[in-house]
Amino acid sequence: MAGMRRAPAGKTKCCSLHTVTFLLVTLFLVLSGTGFRILGNSMLGSRQAGVGRSDVLVLTPWLAPVVWEGTFNTDVLNEQFRLWNATIGLTVFAIRKYMVFLELFLQTAEKYFMVGHRVTYYVFTDRPADVPHVPLREGRRVEVLKVPGALSWQEVSMHRMEMISNFSQQRFLREVDYLVCMDVDMKFCDHVGVEILSPRFGTLHPGFYGAAREAFTYERRPQSQAYIPRDEGDFYYAGGFFGGSVVEVLQLTTACHQAMVVDQANGLEAVWHDESHLNRYLLDHKPTKVLSPEYLWDRQKLGWPPVMKKLRFVAVPKGHLDIRGS
Repeated sequence: MAGMRRAPAGKTKCCSLHTVTFLLVTLFLVLSGTGFRILGNSMLGSRQAGVGRSDVLVLTPWLAPVVWEGTFNTDVLNEQFRLWNATIGLTVFAIRKYMVFLELFLQTAEKYFMVGHRVTYYVFTDRPADVPHVPLREGRRVEVLKVPGALSWQEVSMHRMEMISNFSQQRFLREVDYLVCMDVDMKFCDHVGVEILSPRFGTLHPGFYGAAREAFTYERRPQSQAYIPRDEGDFYYAGGFFGGSVVEVLQLTTACHQAMVVDQANGLEAVWHDESHLNRYLLDHKPTKVLSPEYLWDRQKLGWPPVMKKLRFVAVPKGHLDIRGS
């Protein structure tokens, strides 16, 4: 960070180092003419910068920012993360027939995801020979991680946490600073950049945006490790887009996997598999940043409401029975 790559042994100290580096970067921006102008506009909420929204929730009750178009300054954030020399890992699962979505996913990611930053795409697949060759920007690469094929989409869902946890320990801690975990049957349609990054972030599920808490499809059986009572819960988070620092993602995925193992031993499977356990974890360990539904949307089912200034990452139309039944 701060223009210098950390030694592997220092990866686990990324949060404290980021704090110190943030202060140094802020001082640098203040002391430089251009930096002072940009920092002043973004941090002080200048109308000229256009930063701020009054029509949506922009802060959670625990004071974590909710990221919408108009709530961040891209120039300042890009400068900070470039000075940190941050590397972002993106995990995606292309197993069995879901391989059909991978090429479009990577093509659109190269156009819109973390542009100008170093990115490693970690593709989990049972068909490594079928991974498409997509032209990549400088400083970006694809790493193919071979995993066993699954009998059903539910099994893929239930094992994702385990595989991300295992590879985080084996590789990701040494190779990248942040992990972004996404579904493959999607495409990028607009900018998704470093504004999403924080120690631990979740994304509001598009199907429950604006819904009452009682309508959330949490796991409601008290016997399950994913159980959330009807009078508890903050938001309903999507299993298809979450992440944070590698250390935090390791803790999250390990905890979710262990909870699923306990459920399995008791003959239980949470109603929405890994997503149910993710929601339980993020209730107990609040996200340090929450992404608005701009970052995960299904335009075919939900249209384009005026509150969504941009649709950044959207579902690809598909036949669920054909894909999931493979």
